[in-house]
Amino acid sequence: MVATPIVEVTSAANPQQSKVLKAEVVDLNFHYGSVQALKGINMPLYEKHVTALIGPSGCGKSTLLRCFNRMHDLYPGNRYEGRIKLHPDDTNLLDPKVDPIEVRMRISMVFQKPNPFPKSIYENVAYGLRVRGVSKRSVLDDKVEEALSGAALWGEVKDRLRDLAFNLSGGQQQRLCIARALATDPEILLFDEPTSALDPIATASIEELIGDLKNKITILIVTHNMQQAARVSDFTAYMYIGELVEFDATDTIFIKPKNKQTEDYITGRFG
Repeated sequence: MVATPIVEVTSAANPQQSKVLKAEVVDLNFHYGSVQALKGINMPLYEKHVTALIGPSGCGKSTLLRCFNRMHDLYPGNRYEGRIKLHPDDTNLLDPKVDPIEVRMRISMVFQKPNPFPKSIYENVAYGLRVRGVSKRSVLDDKVEEALSGAALWGEVKDRLRDLAFNLSGGQQQRLCIARALATDPEILLFDEPTSALDPIATASIEELIGDLKNKITILIVTHNMQQAARVSDFTAYMYIGELVEFDATDTIFIKPKNKQTEDYITGRFG
């Protein structure tokens, strides 16, 4: 299968919004030890748009997502080939000379299950700022409020910032994790199936929040829920066995895909 080239496509969801490349995946291969999990991936990531990664379980969606913030560096034997270029400075995020800690400050991640730290609501949000060396209380206060507001949580927790984060509901905990990710002013926000552990009401809240956040930040989301991908994303990439089969505007992928395999997956005949 030939990897999809990087091409300009029109976002049907935002036809008036200019498309600026925020990142490019270029000839990316990834290996878990001797096993090749990603094969020749080429994909654009457009600024202030939502891009969804879909495909059957084990196709490489989460593996690709975690390349963006070098999460694979945490385990021995993993190996990248190729580049992920972050614009506008053309930094290759996979360059061994680039500090993965700094990469994770620029590219934040929200995981499948809410994972608040065993700290207060305030300290959860302030954690990344403290790691960066921010210690002035007024600055921390302002950034915590800004991040919680950005995650649509400030109104619910402003009078209980010293409470343990574990006292929040599941949906609130996930929004707290989003606030924690936003606090360091990342350029890209990664979501790895962020609503799979939530009830329908909390899921709708997170989806609405993603719609608001894309006005400020570039988002890449892995989802097993095709209806969710259709609701929240501007662009969609369909993956299968480590390869990128098709990338296009979400409306095109779901209404008139160019690849028969994509069509079979979307319509439920495959996968």
